[in-house]
Amino acid sequence: MDRLKTKAEEAMGNDDPEGAAMMVGRAALMAKQLAMKHKDAISSARVYQGAEALFRSQEHGYRAMALFRRAGGQLPASSGVCGSLALAQGNVNQATSLLGPDGNLTGPLVDRAARFRATADDWITVIASMVSEYQCP
Repeated sequence: MDRLKTKAEEAMGNDDPEGAAMMVGRAALMAKQLAMKHKDAISSARVYQGAEALFRSQEHGYRAMALFRRAGGQLPASSGVCGSLALAQGNVNQATSLLGPDGNLTGPLVDRAARFRATADDWITVIASMVSEYQCP
């Protein structure tokens, strides 16, 4: 999952939002599988469910960027771009609620949940700036 997330970040660094969306989408699938694997440990499953929601949010955001570019970069952005950003906003809100403080977490999951939560908090700002930049309603 971390490897896929790193590949998505590299793709964005190389100005490839479509590739980044694909990689972070795969990371979301991996997080979902881990959540299902840990369904007996509710706190662990919750962390992975939050990670899945975060990764889906990033996938929608990256897809919005790619769609905006493919459409010629004309403002205001199309309803498809704005719809993707709305999906990204919904998923990141779900991620922040799932990744809230949980006293039942132990070991490395505490650090992982904190990293995911920090990323989700940053991603909220990124989505808001994209909505503003693309002139979405």
